[in-house]
Amino acid sequence: MSKPADLGSLKVGSYILLPVSDQPTGEACRIVEYDTSKPGKHGSAKARIVGVGVFDGQKRPHVGPVSMQVHVPLIDKRTGQVISITGETIQVMDSETFETLDVTRVDESVKGQVENGQNVEYWTVMGMTKIMRIRG
Repeated sequence: MSKPADLGSLKVGSYILLPVSDQPTGEACRIVEYDTSKPGKHGSAKARIVGVGVFDGQKRPHVGPVSMQVHVPLIDKRTGQVISITGETIQVMDSETFETLDVTRVDESVKGQVENGQNVEYWTVMGMTKIMRIRG
């Protein structure tokens, strides 16, 4: 899920769906660079952004007018407890709803440190889930 926003209202640290299209599709990216140019004689102000993918880590550039409508992903940040680890799959039980889910994506900063019984923070973005950090 996503919501529309103006390209000019975003800043470094915000999230955006890249590549930009009319439909809310694309990869959720965190903005790491943001530059704007002044409006000129023949056009409006432009914004140049570079986003890094939340799930794949790839850099994605985009240039467009600051009045352009873009899609901002809705990030569901939740906590849960690790139930079991089998290979690359980690089973997490949500702390609020007590539902279990299988997560295969783990952030590079905590990869290899996740153990049974730990509390973790996981993000659900556009139907994909990733463990972002260890809580505790």
